[in-house]
Amino acid sequence: MPLPKVSLIMTVRNEAESLPRLLDSVLRQTLRPDEVVIADGGSTDGTQEIARVYSDKLPLRLLEAPGANISEGRNAAIREARHSIIASTDAGVVLDPGWLEALVAPFEDDGVDVVSGFFVQEADTAFETAMGATVLPSFEDINPATFLPSSRSVAFRKKAWQETGGYPEWLDYCEDLVFDMSLKERGKRFAFAPEAVVHFRPRSTLRAFFRQYYLYARGDGKADLWRKRHAIRYLTYTAGPLLAIWALRHKESLAGKLILLAGISASAAYCRRPYLRLLLRLDSLSPISMLHSIALVPLIRLTGDVAKMTGYPIGVLWRLRHPSPGVKD
Repeated sequence: MPLPKVSLIMTVRNEAESLPRLLDSVLRQTLRPDEVVIADGGSTDGTQEIARVYSDKLPLRLLEAPGANISEGRNAAIREARHSIIASTDAGVVLDPGWLEALVAPFEDDGVDVVSGFFVQEADTAFETAMGATVLPSFEDINPATFLPSSRSVAFRKKAWQETGGYPEWLDYCEDLVFDMSLKERGKRFAFAPEAVVHFRPRSTLRAFFRQYYLYARGDGKADLWRKRHAIRYLTYTAGPLLAIWALRHKESLAGKLILLAGISASAAYCRRPYLRLLLRLDSLSPISMLHSIALVPLIRLTGDVAKMTGYPIGVLWRLRHPSPGVKD
């Protein structure tokens, strides 16, 4: 049975630098989309003009949606999509040539509603290598049964999108996670396509990373996500230093020694998985860059945690002032 036709959707805003690489990778697909729908949130840097140039090479339609957030842009593009299978990606990525073909193949099974693709880092510096190893899962980390896809690499039936009410337009970050959970709650069947890979660069500075994770955590607070995880983080960073101070003052006692040993073991365990991922990537770095990347992992971990602890209460306050549907842990 032939596959249904596919609409590829994406949202952009001021992506003149990255959009040509993405659309060139669409042109290289072994299975091209039957249409491409781009929702532009109000670009002022020539993004729209670039998209129009590619409309001569691709069945591309550009929707102008000034001021739209990511959820509003995605929903607008999906509403305009003509076909029953929606593939989604984001500006700033590059698609593997076989991405779309691998992503839509599971839809040969009529029981599949959603297909999760995957994403890998494309690092140029020691910092980006350490960043990717610290915050991005590797294929071995994924449990296909529980994996919630990023909308930079996912496909779903338009009917499933309609039944959920679409992406949550009241939410500016973590919107794809809430959308995934809505699909799960409605019993939609997910498949995992690890060959459907997109490449993207992780944040290149600590400042940019802090802002990213602050916004993610603020989105968690708005959507009432992961209460237990955030509570454990606050408890750890409150109790941990107090216990460490006590243990150092009583380091000659058995209790003090045990607490210090437990703290060192916990810190090592916290960085274990990032270091294992990093080991697989060190062959691409010089010896100095290797040491730099190794030293950066704990700093990136700490920065991400501080960003989350800063952003989460801001999101909770927003939710209390603007009651909205949420998803609880």
